[in-house]
Amino acid sequence: MATDETIFDHLKKEIPVDEESLLLNPDSSVGLVIVDVVNGFCTVGSGNMAPTKPNEQISKMVEESAMLAREFCDRDWPVFAFLDSHLPGVPEIPYPSHCIIGTQEAELVPALQWLESESCPTLMRKDCINGFVGSMEKDGSNKFVDWVKEKQIKVIVVVGICTDICVFDFVATVLSARNHSVIPPLEDVIVYSRGCATYDLPLHVAKDIKGAQAHPQEMMHHVGLYMAKGRGAKVVSQISFDP
Repeated sequence: MATDETIFDHLKKEIPVDEESLLLNPDSSVGLVIVDVVNGFCTVGSGNMAPTKPNEQISKMVEESAMLAREFCDRDWPVFAFLDSHLPGVPEIPYPSHCIIGTQEAELVPALQWLESESCPTLMRKDCINGFVGSMEKDGSNKFVDWVKEKQIKVIVVVGICTDICVFDFVATVLSARNHSVIPPLEDVIVYSRGCATYDLPLHVAKDIKGAQAHPQEMMHHVGLYMAKGRGAKVVSQISFDP
């Protein structure tokens, strides 16, 4: 029987993700979107959906997201951050209770808490997987769409967690909205692979959890990037700034 490593290597050969590099400058008309980099998904021991032990992929995602956020804010470029936040007793099927409003689970990770005192970011709490849907207001407007239009953003760089769930759902919907001229002047959606991560639930653990599906981290991260690229996003593994 093939090992997990061999299966993953085969997967990467069959559905490769060709990653590019990205150079940003003052004329890029770019905004940064941070998806759900909150304690409930990223900080060890912070709830049902948080890692149970230090996780290299998640730690790297937090580091890269914080680095980009700092770079954007220092340049006074727009930042939009989603914070997954749920009411007690209101389930988000099929997931267990997580990121309850009023708890530390629903707050930004320590490396990003400084955003709350900055003027450049727009912080948006959402109670659903898809941030685009979560941005819809009762009057029919959309806070994310309004942000893009107000800031005249042509390119968004997306980072966050989970690559194959909240990040992908948001990216796919934004791309569809762009294709239907719902979100002008947006032209390109960039997914920064090193700034994204997903959770790890090995098969042998999932078997003992009623209703759970196995979720191998490296494989699902790769699949999420592949699917995003297939929908029309650009996937990059390196971002630099000029000047």
